Amino acid sequence: MADDLDNTSIAKAYAHWAPVYDLVFGAVFERGRRAAVAAAERIGGRILEVGVGTGISLPTYAPKNRIVGVDLSEPMLRKAQERVVAQACRNVDGLAVMDAQRLAFADASFDVVVGQYVITVVPSPEATLDEFLRVVRPGGEIILVNHIGAEAGLRRAFEQWFAPVARRLGWRPEFPWGRLARWAEARDGVRVVERRPMPPLGHFSLIRFEKTGAAGATEDAERPERRLRRA
Repeated sequence: MADDLDNTSIAKAYAHWAPVYDLVFGAVFERGRRAAVAAAERIGGRILEVGVGTGISLPTYAPKNRIVGVDLSEPMLRKAQERVVAQACRNVDGLAVMDAQRLAFADASFDVVVGQYVITVVPSPEATLDEFLRVVRPGGEIILVNHIGAEAGLRRAFEQWFAPVARRLGWRPEFPWGRLARWAEARDGVRVVERRPMPPLGHFSLIRFEKTGAAGATEDAERPERRLRRA
């Protein structure tokens, strides 16, 4: 499937969403957010949240875990910084504007990588997952929560019809599970741990991948991290 979103259009779309994102999506996505955080905390340690957005999930992480959040949208990230200060999230080590497809972290830097409602937004989901895999340690997990397109029926027909409008709003409503499954099958040292339907109406899924070996390592392991914005 050809890439059909680009970072410029995505950043523009989410600059518009930033002032109202929590109001529009806060309650709708709450169950998925909490499930993703709970799954991450079963492993715990150093957690990277990619697509942290307005930081709505940051206060729900336990203080014992160390959190780093990145997002492509600077307006969204400003909201996250305000939330971290207002709610005294002292376990947030940093927030940074960053492209999910080119994470500025060394290999195996994190115990868990969390991507909430982000994998259908990025230009190349496969390249993004490769980066998640690179920066998570062996034995760690990639945890996604996202809308997954229907495979048949009226919902699939609606998603296909709505797709051109959704692109302008910044996501792919018809994104198929098979695309994630094929990515995992094509990578050594990755296994699907869980795929669980989430509210509302099971249109969303919690998906967990375990990094079982040295998959995702690159020769670029020593590249320095970009300076993170302190929360």
